[in-house]
Amino acid sequence: MSAPVLTELPTGLDDLSVWPASTAPLPDGHLSVGGVSLADVADRFDTPAYVLDEGEVRARCRMYRAAFPDADVLYAAKAFLSRAMVRWIDEEGLGLDVCSAGELELAVMAGFPAARTVLHGNAKSPRDIETALRLGVGRIVVDSPSEIARIAALVGPRGRQKVLVRVVPGVSAGGHEKIRTGTDGQKFGLSLTDGSAQHAIARVLGQSQLELTGLHCHIGSQITDVKPYLVAVRRMVGLMARIKESHGVTFPELDMGGGHGVAYRPGESALDLTALARRLSGELSASCAAAGLPLPRLVIEPGRAVAAPAGVAVYRVLAVKPTGSTMFVAVDGGMSDNPRPALYGARYAPRLIGRSATAEPVAATVVGRHCEAGDILAADVLLPGDVRPGDLLAVPVSGAYQLSMASAYNLVGRPPVVAVHDGSARLLVRRETQEDFRRRDIGA
Repeated sequence: MSAPVLTELPTGLDDLSVWPASTAPLPDGHLSVGGVSLADVADRFDTPAYVLDEGEVRARCRMYRAAFPDADVLYAAKAFLSRAMVRWIDEEGLGLDVCSAGELELAVMAGFPAARTVLHGNAKSPRDIETALRLGVGRIVVDSPSEIARIAALVGPRGRQKVLVRVVPGVSAGGHEKIRTGTDGQKFGLSLTDGSAQHAIARVLGQSQLELTGLHCHIGSQITDVKPYLVAVRRMVGLMARIKESHGVTFPELDMGGGHGVAYRPGESALDLTALARRLSGELSASCAAAGLPLPRLVIEPGRAVAAPAGVAVYRVLAVKPTGSTMFVAVDGGMSDNPRPALYGARYAPRLIGRSATAEPVAATVVGRHCEAGDILAADVLLPGDVRPGDLLAVPVSGAYQLSMASAYNLVGRPPVVAVHDGSARLLVRRETQEDFRRRDIGA
């Protein structure tokens, strides 16, 4: 049965609004990013492949520096990290937010100053903490009471480490329940409502090896509304005022985390960075003035908003299968290189590239090659009705939380990362091979 033809399109197939700014149409259905044809990238580096626009990454770093000139902007490394990404972030003046010894060591190996990094994590291993202290990490975020004595003991009697305490402010925000981290009942941080945060702060202040420089909160991810951040600021400043009253301590820093949402498909909302900067700074100033507190230095941690719009995933179609009312388009990647749709229903807008299509657009579901019914990359999307095996599909907004969350499922191997900039392409991260799997498997 043929797939149904859609007669009304909410957005055109040629809408490039969520693609990198450097994206340009080329003759015969081709598309370039960073001055490089995506079809040429597929031919040279094979598929699937991730294409990362260096210019877009740098432009977004500069956008944050311009919007928050008086704040510390830390790139959230968990979104995507490589040595090249570390260099770009460093050269654009951002700090780094890391979640493991592995991320921290990679950054330092690439030349990034450890003093400009912050270590997060709800369950830091001894190696995480030891590595952070050995390399001279700038801040460690205390996420549970048990970490306080552990960090202090590893610092030693003559040392001193700057720390923040992660507070759960009781604010619900984020694109999916699995990425909402500002409310009680989840694994991160210390509750404001039950007194856990206040108790932890008092304990940290009693440790001579620890210097509590401020508070931290992160209310969720893929947030597109400014209001939850304003509520969180008010509650954090309220806690800072109570700490000053009870302990006589004024904190010089307030880290409001990240979670800044981006549009994954044309027509979707994204967080207005200019509005966020203006209203967040205004709320912080007003709240501190009302509480009689000096203005702390603001810290923010964007990850997705820097990396996601700079990335494009390129796949090759392996099979087209009309089944009932659905046309399945199977590609050579899937949930091993992008688990986000399976984890929390992420939606994308794939596009046919590499040739002109004359057929009318139809409803299709792009699926991966893995042995899971949930291996769906993009459900109910528009593709030309003549899509066929061998075609190339490109998926924009693929720079964050895809390759960084990739797996070795079915031993397919993770895709490479190719940087494009000013008309040239270069390999940043090579493709994972069967030889890599064989080397790790040492049993007999």
